[in-house]
Amino acid sequence: MNLDKAKKRIAKQVKKGFNGYPKITLAYYGVTKDCATEVAVQFVLGEGDGVQEERFCCETEIRDNEQIQTTLLKIIERANANSVIEIEGVTVL
Repeated sequence: MNLDKAKKRIAKQVKKGFNGYPKITLAYYGVTKDCATEVAVQFVLGEGDGVQEERFCCETEIRDNEQIQTTLLKIIERANANSVIEIEGVTVL
């Protein structure tokens, strides 16, 4: 899938805000605030349920990695997530 298409589809899901569960949260991490090299995908099936987390990392900007962005989109779609939350910015590791 095209990188721009994947990013737009993820952004569209994020823009909807919280609409109940299941919920997916995306958090980006990196060595500096300008370059995210890791993303954590957290999945919560229902309120009060435990959090399942999957992490992906690469050596370059992860938000510009077509394979990882496409993977994130597929995770969101296959989880049938009602809510997709993206933590603003990059958390420094």
